[in-house]
Amino acid sequence: MTPTLADQDAWLRLTLTPGLGGESQRALLANFGLPAQVFAAGRAALTRVLTGKQTDALLGDEAEEAVALALAWAAEPDNHLVTLADPEYPQRLLEIPDPPTLLYVKGRLDLLNQPSLAVVGSRNATAQGQANAEAFAATLSAGGLTIVSGLALGIDSAAHRGGLKGSGATIAVIGTGADRIYPAGNKDLARAIAAQGAIVSEFPLGTPAIAGNFPRRNRLISGLSRGVLVVEAAERSGSLITARLAGEQGRDVFAIPGSIHSPLSKGCHRLIKQGAKLVDDARDILEELAPGASRAVSPPTDTPKIEPDETSLLPALGFDPCDLDTLGQRSGLSPQVLSSLLLQMELAGQVAMLPGGRYQRLSAR
Repeated sequence: MTPTLADQDAWLRLTLTPGLGGESQRALLANFGLPAQVFAAGRAALTRVLTGKQTDALLGDEAEEAVALALAWAAEPDNHLVTLADPEYPQRLLEIPDPPTLLYVKGRLDLLNQPSLAVVGSRNATAQGQANAEAFAATLSAGGLTIVSGLALGIDSAAHRGGLKGSGATIAVIGTGADRIYPAGNKDLARAIAAQGAIVSEFPLGTPAIAGNFPRRNRLISGLSRGVLVVEAAERSGSLITARLAGEQGRDVFAIPGSIHSPLSKGCHRLIKQGAKLVDDARDILEELAPGASRAVSPPTDTPKIEPDETSLLPALGFDPCDLDTLGQRSGLSPQVLSSLLLQMELAGQVAMLPGGRYQRLSAR
């Protein structure tokens, strides 16, 4: 049943009252029922659950302006308010200790209860890491899994781009209000996600980018998902918070290994040591989370063609970053020939130039 305007008003008043956190909101719902019944309970009954200050705030009009703003936002096309009582509420979030009382959703509601996988990693990802994230996400999405991530730069952005390529699409769980995009550089990506997937936030409209909100939203990234794939992560990466939360929530944790010399592989290697499942092919994840789907997904066939000289150079380059002098020693080619070949390979998307004049292989072939 579609909630009435009065129902939405009551849910918003409950969640937008200053000083009334999720635990207090859930306690009120447990004691009195729906928000309309909470507000009908009276001061004496409410003070048995809340402090006097909280009761005054709840029965006051401090949330009035924020409620009006949220109702106006929800009246716009493809904007939704989803409460704990709604059938569209993500059922997997009901399994976590602190599910949000209300979600702001822009885009497709149906994705909230589709089989999904979180793909997360470093904001300062390598070119290879981003290529891996996008390729894995595209394959997983083609296999029917919705890709969940946090709209950050680096791995998150690549995962969303990959998710948009498949039928599973993607969900961005953000740490700001649903009417704000952070970082601003992802404005176009966010627009594409809102059109084909969904943007989800538990924070009131207008909430800016506050550092403490991003670790909090991580519990929703893992909570919405059947598992979490960490692509690249340093030892103190926020992605490891998401992986830890996933483990606490009973979700599977997957990690892609990398070079032993790369700081951005340290976090993934630590997760693997702690029991995360090592994966080097997206179809391995599909076999575990969506049995049978991997057989319907073909391996990538769009690897750029490499000329013979380039083919001979790739083994010399290896899979770790390499400088020009070392590459010359390994390949026996002159600096002029190397520079020409590397430029061609860079334009073809086979290698990336890193700071310090080093080169990183982007293709596994």
